[in-house]
Amino acid sequence: MTAITAEMVKTLREKSGAGMMDCKKALAETGGDMEAAIDWLRAKGIAKADKKSGRTAAEGLIGIASNGAKAVAVELNSETDFVARNEAFQELVRGVAAVALTTDGTVEAVSKATYPATGKSVEDSIKDAIATIGENMTLRRSALLQVEDGVVATYIHNAAGDGIGKLGVLVALKSVGDKEVLNSIGRQVAMHIAATNPLAIRAEEVDAAVAERERNVFIEQARESGKPDAIIEKMVDGRMRKFFEEVALLSQAFVINPDITVGQAVKDAEKLAGAEIEVTGMVRLLLGEGVEKEETDFAAEVAAVAKK
Repeated sequence: MTAITAEMVKTLREKSGAGMMDCKKALAETGGDMEAAIDWLRAKGIAKADKKSGRTAAEGLIGIASNGAKAVAVELNSETDFVARNEAFQELVRGVAAVALTTDGTVEAVSKATYPATGKSVEDSIKDAIATIGENMTLRRSALLQVEDGVVATYIHNAAGDGIGKLGVLVALKSVGDKEVLNSIGRQVAMHIAATNPLAIRAEEVDAAVAERERNVFIEQARESGKPDAIIEKMVDGRMRKFFEEVALLSQAFVINPDITVGQAVKDAEKLAGAEIEVTGMVRLLLGEGVEKEETDFAAEVAAVAKK
């Protein structure tokens, strides 16, 4: 049997927001499995479903480049926010995004591509920048969307300058309609994605493992009511329908006009565009998403930078 340590309890408490004793019991019930313990707490109504499972701690910037029917978003990380505000670093992010637009969008391809300003590869150019700026940097993520007919709309939230910021979104719209209209609705949908972070474009595209996990949690929650299995099944089916409505882009209430769904907003835009519009892809890059780093206080961070 897995020994439940104080550190495990502390970690679960931070992730779930539940009390210490509840966290200890959850870990004991699930053999120390952190994710299973979170689900156990949720099933008991102790932890909220939307509680984040980790902290976002990486610094740097998201960069976006586009040529209309093709767009790319890259994430270039740095150790501190001081560097993210550095003009040389910002130009590097813009430059890497521009290079990424000429590739297939994978990190490997972008890293090997030539960076025009230096004549070297992007990877070697980043190494040179590390030596110049004096702080470690990494090209962590890159994603590209493209359509034959239509546009790939873009949006930067918390912009630090032209084409750079803390959160970048791409939305691919397939259509032969008016490009100006497509860009307008595309930007609005991109802003919506920035705000809501949908799991998929359509309900049927939600990852099966994620859906199954939610269903299992709902089943355990429903069983707590003591109702018959037939009633529980109907309750779970209803909750799953609501779950899909909340996490699938096209069925979500549109943040710009909550009276309609995103799907309806896109449908309404077809009248102005003069053609059907299909959302074929989306990318949402939030700076430092899923990355952990050692916590330091502000004074320690300043001292660390001063020593470089």
